[in-house]
Amino acid sequence: MERPLLVYTTFPDAPTALEIGEALVRARLAACVNVIPGMQSVYAWKGAVERGTEVVAILKTREGLADALASELKRRHPYETPIILHLPVSGADPDTAAWIASETGLG
Repeated sequence: MERPLLVYTTFPDAPTALEIGEALVRARLAACVNVIPGMQSVYAWKGAVERGTEVVAILKTREGLADALASELKRRHPYETPIILHLPVSGADPDTAAWIASETGLG
């Protein structure tokens, strides 16, 4: 079975994260998107240090969809350079892995 993959990204607000997350789930590029509001960020951007409030999103997908998911996320994302980090999963409950595979078209 193909290994699950977590994708970490951030959004400017929860409505944007939920809208894009729903589109990715409907497209079967992700089985689930967890949206976690209330993050405070300090980051370097174009030579300056910035602060802002953001929303974390963790996308549950599978390794074979990494490139397609990243491409669609970039296409829909409001940030000029969205953060897209692939977090490989070294192990997963078999039922969880099967659910992710099934909901993303491998079942």
